[in-house]
Amino acid sequence: MRKQHIIIKGLANEKEPERKKFENVPSQLGNVSALQPLDEICGFKVRPGHYRTEGAHMAENGVSFTISSHGAKSCTLLLFHAGEQKPYAKLKFPDNYHIGNRFSMLVFDLDIEDLEYAYSFDGPYDPERGLLFNKDNVILDPHAKAVTGQHEWGQKPKGNKPFVYHARVVRNDFEWGAMKNPEIRFEDLIIYETHVRGYTKDSSSGVHEKGTYEGLRRKIPYLKDLGVNAVELMPIFEFDEMEGERYYNGRKLYNYWGYSTVSYFAPNTSYAFFNEHNHEGDELKRLIYDLKKNGIEVILDVVFNHTAEGNEHGPCFSFKGIDNNIYYMLTPDGYYYNFSGCGNVMNCNHPVVRNFIVDCLRYWVTEYRVDGFRFDLASILSRDQNGAPMERPPLLEELAFDTVLAKTKLIAEAWDAGGMYQVGSFPSWNRWAEWNGRYRDDMRRFLKGDENMAAAAITRITGSADLYSQNGRGYRASVNFITCHDGFTLYDLYSYNMKHNEENGWDNTDGDNNSNSWNCGVEGETDDVNVENLRRRMIKNAFSALFMSRGPAMFYQGDEFCNTQNGNNNAYCQDNPISWIDWRRLDEYKEIHDFVRFMIKFRKKHPIIRRITAQASNNLPEITIHNGYPFNGQTDRNTRLIGVMYSGRNEANTKDDVVFYGMNSYWEPMSLQLPSAPSGMHWKMVVNTNCEYKDGADFGAMSQFTGNMMLVPPRTTVIFEAVSDK
Repeated sequence: MRKQHIIIKGLANEKEPERKKFENVPSQLGNVSALQPLDEICGFKVRPGHYRTEGAHMAENGVSFTISSHGAKSCTLLLFHAGEQKPYAKLKFPDNYHIGNRFSMLVFDLDIEDLEYAYSFDGPYDPERGLLFNKDNVILDPHAKAVTGQHEWGQKPKGNKPFVYHARVVRNDFEWGAMKNPEIRFEDLIIYETHVRGYTKDSSSGVHEKGTYEGLRRKIPYLKDLGVNAVELMPIFEFDEMEGERYYNGRKLYNYWGYSTVSYFAPNTSYAFFNEHNHEGDELKRLIYDLKKNGIEVILDVVFNHTAEGNEHGPCFSFKGIDNNIYYMLTPDGYYYNFSGCGNVMNCNHPVVRNFIVDCLRYWVTEYRVDGFRFDLASILSRDQNGAPMERPPLLEELAFDTVLAKTKLIAEAWDAGGMYQVGSFPSWNRWAEWNGRYRDDMRRFLKGDENMAAAAITRITGSADLYSQNGRGYRASVNFITCHDGFTLYDLYSYNMKHNEENGWDNTDGDNNSNSWNCGVEGETDDVNVENLRRRMIKNAFSALFMSRGPAMFYQGDEFCNTQNGNNNAYCQDNPISWIDWRRLDEYKEIHDFVRFMIKFRKKHPIIRRITAQASNNLPEITIHNGYPFNGQTDRNTRLIGVMYSGRNEANTKDDVVFYGMNSYWEPMSLQLPSAPSGMHWKMVVNTNCEYKDGADFGAMSQFTGNMMLVPPRTTVIFEAVSDK
């Protein structure tokens, strides 16, 4: 039953709302709890709100609503009963509730459990000048902490009408206690990229809360045992999975990945298992809390390059109706630049937009305690209002030096759909790291045996000095990866020569056409034991290279047990088993899983792989190259056997730490001579990808390894560590 103090008598009056003055209001007001009404509008007691804090915020005896618009002539607050589309009250902001470009009003005695809200703005409508004000549009608060109407994944509003977005007031009272952020060094990160829904949606996941934050939380013991120390969550800001909804071959296709943001301050409620009315975000916070309690940091994949409003043919529900010509990059005649490939581009370096983005990231760091952000198509964030590249983009500099974000990881996808490619040159101020797309491409080519790739592979493995040494960032700026959500899974990388995106409905024209993949002799699934064994070896080679490389390491969910998308390298629309993780493969490919777990432990055991340490007592350089025989750093177009040795001290600086990585990408055996082990030590083989991996296996006993010589089998990785003779 609705509380009696909800008053609806002012709804019918579409003109200037009734306004009454209160008498004998004290001239000196105390704290928030002592605030008293100054006016009455449509039967609601009101006063000016908290101007310095945008969004809707609980006060002691009401809710403060604050929003800004540069071009609007007036603003009206719309109040809705929960689940209803027609407002029960329209409260126009009085002129004296408007300071600068900001409107703020505190409305007393609201029942937030039965409250949804939105705005309408009145102002000039002139599309050629980028002005789209229309008082009939219902505008979502850009600072909304929760968006209503989309709690159930894939459910349209009644009557199949378009979503009219409303916001809800949220109680941010989650108790973080004495929890401290892990603050893991960048170069020590082992990042696991995952999609919240797809990770546990399949029944094979074994969790009751399938496809939710809670479902992912149930998998924390698995992640901890695997050894990863960071998860990178694909978009979890509120998005409309029904955007672009269509059917193809009888299957419903969605905006599954979520790279089309509706609201930047609100978590995606369709990922929540529990009904969190007025507490939206608590389930996500519990997930983050437990991840961090287990030593796993949380990085959010964020999309500030464009929004779900699209171009001139798209809906107007937020920024378009507030200040279209400020929030978006527009052509001189009012159309939208499209460096994102998604219809519009946010005008990120405009001061208003810049402040919005900084406020948003601060919110997620303080209220959700996230540890970092990966910025989708981040090169757009370095463009000016006309789309031209900027040498010192104000937004990127501000994020680099912001005090709240000072210990937050900032990772750029350093390219965009407009042709800008900034891998190695992204403006950084020694704070920004990058997804190293050069690492992905060069390592894929070397590992499958392409000629003339050995020198590039050595450079990538040892930290991409060609990209990151000249600007002082070094290897910690290089987020190394071979696979991610965008492209083949690792299993598919070695099972398909060509993409197979037919199920996306675009005649296989979408997705990357240059994946540098190799099917190992048969396209797709096969019963050929030799092909299957080769694929397993190639996958182990890829993980070996990744975890033996300088710089943060990242891999995609399920790659550790050969998850497949059946050759689809652009599964953005597939909310079905194509994209869902098939946990049955964990048993089928347990050897690969155990190998990945071993390599993660090995990487953690040897700091010299991850970073520069104190020099070894034998004065060996930190990195030396041994391509086939000791200290041979020469390569040519036919070089396919490489050797990299890391030398230094262990974590406690109590003894020397020396490891050797060798890789034969050729299709025939090749002779390898290791350098002499340090005095008082000998080489112990710890990895031979030509052998089946078993926990505790003695690879030296399985290999033709005599003294410092061995014959490395075709397409095989070998790894040695120097151990004491005693």
